[in-house]
Amino acid sequence: MKVIKFIFCLLFGLMFINAGLDKFFHYMPMEKPDEAAQKVYAAFMELGWLMPLTGIVELVGGVLFIFPKTRALGAIVILPVMVGIVIHNFVKSPMTPAMFISIVLFLINLWILIDNRKKYEVLVQ
Repeated sequence: MKVIKFIFCLLFGLMFINAGLDKFFHYMPMEKPDEAAQKVYAAFMELGWLMPLTGIVELVGGVLFIFPKTRALGAIVILPVMVGIVIHNFVKSPMTPAMFISIVLFLINLWILIDNRKKYEVLVQ
């Protein structure tokens, strides 16, 4: 079970490292968004700090998620971004491969959060 957990966490972390790096270097091709999505992306770009912040959180969370010692912290760091991804895909592109991937990643994140719940008890005492 440890090997399976490590493989899932490694893939999860690498996905977010890749997504975070793409926020800075724009190397992944993107399909042309519809008009409503273009307005959303334009608003994000107007807030010049939002995409770099998201990219940094994805990079840091992805790296933390890979290593067992820091995995609990990485799961907490990446959770707000993960929730945003799931909500965005649920609203904008339900029943697509992107929705399926985001749900799988969310379930992996949830699994790690539940697996490390003892470490979080100190925070809520």
